[in-house]
Amino acid sequence: MPARDADGQADTWWSTPDEDEPQYDESDVRVRAGRKGTKPRSKTRPQHENALTGRILTVDRGRYTVMLDENLPSERRVTAARASELRKKAVVNGDRVDIVGNTSGDEGTLARIVRIVDRDTLLRRSADDTDAVERVIVANADQMLIVVAAANPEPRIRLVDRYLVAAYDAGVSPILCITKTDLADPAEFLANFAGLDLPVFQSSEGEMPIEAISAALVGHDTVFVGHSGVGKSTLVNALVPGTNRAIGVVNTVTGRGRHTSSSTVSLRLETDAGRGWVIDTPGVRSFGLGHIDTDNILKAFTDLATIAERCPRGCTHLPNSPDCAIIEAVAAGELGETGRVRLDSLQRLLATFAPAR
Repeated sequence: MPARDADGQADTWWSTPDEDEPQYDESDVRVRAGRKGTKPRSKTRPQHENALTGRILTVDRGRYTVMLDENLPSERRVTAARASELRKKAVVNGDRVDIVGNTSGDEGTLARIVRIVDRDTLLRRSADDTDAVERVIVANADQMLIVVAAANPEPRIRLVDRYLVAAYDAGVSPILCITKTDLADPAEFLANFAGLDLPVFQSSEGEMPIEAISAALVGHDTVFVGHSGVGKSTLVNALVPGTNRAIGVVNTVTGRGRHTSSSTVSLRLETDAGRGWVIDTPGVRSFGLGHIDTDNILKAFTDLATIAERCPRGCTHLPNSPDCAIIEAVAAGELGETGRVRLDSLQRLLATFAPAR
């Protein structure tokens, strides 16, 4: 009930607005904008139709060296950073990427990587066989040159087996180069790989087969891998003059090489027969395979894989596998004197992943 004045009339001052007072409605309400503004973020991202495609040559603390117009007169190297939309994606050596911004390559300029082109191959490793976190070594390589020393440091058969498994898992063709053959005869070591379709080069001090190796690298992107101290950097420097990759020595007490190359870098190989790419990687003492598809392990042992076609379905090829054709072939001497060593290498790798199979 409305209040009444002294004459008994309804007091309606509160319901009858003064004509001189401004009138307000909902549209006059002002809301303070948030710190990030009120404009909704568009879900439509730029397509960057004018982006240029290049090759990643080096990666250094968030800065990437990208080669544009490869093999053209306008070929140039550009420094770039990742765009914010790629902050959760790894950009690695060998990647083909699309870049925008200042692509002149002039000193002090910085372009932006906005897209990673689909990769043909991806070579990876893990810290150990139980580590689920993979470490990408290089993208789009089609060959792997495994560098091993005949002595000082002693060659490690198991490590080479792991390189082969990683190569076959990635769809990369392996090549073997054994160095320092003037220090020891590599015949016994090489016998372990006699059953593989594996090109082999031998190198000694003063007799490095540079022309033959170069011919095998022309037209390919070849990633170099090897234990520290095996002479990988020496080989790279010989193949790509002027590179000046650091060369280390082997510790006379431990027999281990010292890490000299600290980063992966792509180097242009120039020969009379054509061009190629040498991708030099830091030396490693272990090569975990926690990331691979275990079905690809057998592919690293092509001679054993042929015999495995006679195995029963589901055969694990482990020591207690019934009716395993590989085990029976080795026992019968079908693979010669090295058959048992190769079977042991295969079984060691398969046993590592047996619980996950």
